[in-house]
Amino acid sequence: MNKSLFLSTALLLSSLFTSAQTPRNQLTPRPPMGWMTWNLFQGNINEQLIRETADAMVEGGFRDAGYEYIFIDDLWQGGRDRQNNIIPDPEKFPNGMKALADYVHSKGLKLGIYSDAAQLTCGGWTASLGFEEQDARTFASWGIDYLKYDYCNAPEDSATARHRYRTMANALQNSGRDIVLGICEWGQRQCEEWCEEVGGQLWRTSYDVRDMWKDIVKEGGMGIIDIVNVTAPLAKYVRPGQWPDMDMLVVGLNGTGGPSSDLGGVGCTQTEYQTQMSMWCMMASPLAMTNDLRKVSEDDRRILLNPEIIAINQDVLGKAAERKVMNDNYQIFVRPLADGSHAVALLNTSEKPLTLTADFAVLGISGKYTVRDVWQHKDVARNASKWKGHVMPHETRVFVVKK
Repeated sequence: MNKSLFLSTALLLSSLFTSAQTPRNQLTPRPPMGWMTWNLFQGNINEQLIRETADAMVEGGFRDAGYEYIFIDDLWQGGRDRQNNIIPDPEKFPNGMKALADYVHSKGLKLGIYSDAAQLTCGGWTASLGFEEQDARTFASWGIDYLKYDYCNAPEDSATARHRYRTMANALQNSGRDIVLGICEWGQRQCEEWCEEVGGQLWRTSYDVRDMWKDIVKEGGMGIIDIVNVTAPLAKYVRPGQWPDMDMLVVGLNGTGGPSSDLGGVGCTQTEYQTQMSMWCMMASPLAMTNDLRKVSEDDRRILLNPEIIAINQDVLGKAAERKVMNDNYQIFVRPLADGSHAVALLNTSEKPLTLTADFAVLGISGKYTVRDVWQHKDVARNASKWKGHVMPHETRVFVVKK
């Protein structure tokens, strides 16, 4: 074959291969849902854990509820080989990532991986700066579906961050495989303003979540209510394909250790865990569980598998809740839904029970409605223009208001 014919054929094949990919702004029409290794297991990960978790996601009904990703976080790496290909730790993943991805895919699930926009990750292991194209091709060859791309050991300025994330997004596009890019620069460089521009699909809004309601030790950890307050002002940036990543769900951890127990992470009550699920869904955050799915309590299952709250999170309109009321004791949020109804959340941030009123007209929802409590799974009012009731400390009552 002569050179010109070879190049023409190569370009044609490349065009056909690339055209099969999903445009990057359409990779995540709904917030991703899944399970992540970090907060409980940290570096104590291996292929057996991932396989058993995949089994548990199917057998426990999590896949069917919408949780489709398994995200392998930091400390999976084994360095690079003689050709500078990134490789997994051979003791943790003796059969390699391709075989593991094949197993996860056989369960109807997707596999995510982790790297960093620097030479070393947050845990001090091999990262991707300078190897973006090579690593993206490697991830694609393994069958990876998602990349969490961290920003430890990188310059603080926004311009460098944008460049490094754009470089990796381009590399993922060039890999020939649909791989979602989760930008994890912790909300310090207003990533909500440029995530889509550089090719990302979701953007972290805060520093790492800890297993606690609120940061009281002031060592840099973020509690549930801290992340709610950081994320609420960003609602206008949320839309299909651009999601505010509020970090992992700590439901079920109960102060049991791992990174989530650092910096004041002493655990939460079930009421507080339910509020995390409620507010992450109201705000259209990705949902990444981080507990041990091989042993989940019935009450944790009640929170994590509630189809009515998940439906709010996955609503195709893709709007985030707007905070309509905020004072020292409570907050009220309203999220429009695709069928014309609205989700309304009343969050008691105080330390005492409150009697709260949601006047729908004041919240911008005029008329009379059926009010459905999504946690009690029942209609609590009909032909109503308001709801009034008790909200316990740190509780969130969530209603769908529908004509």
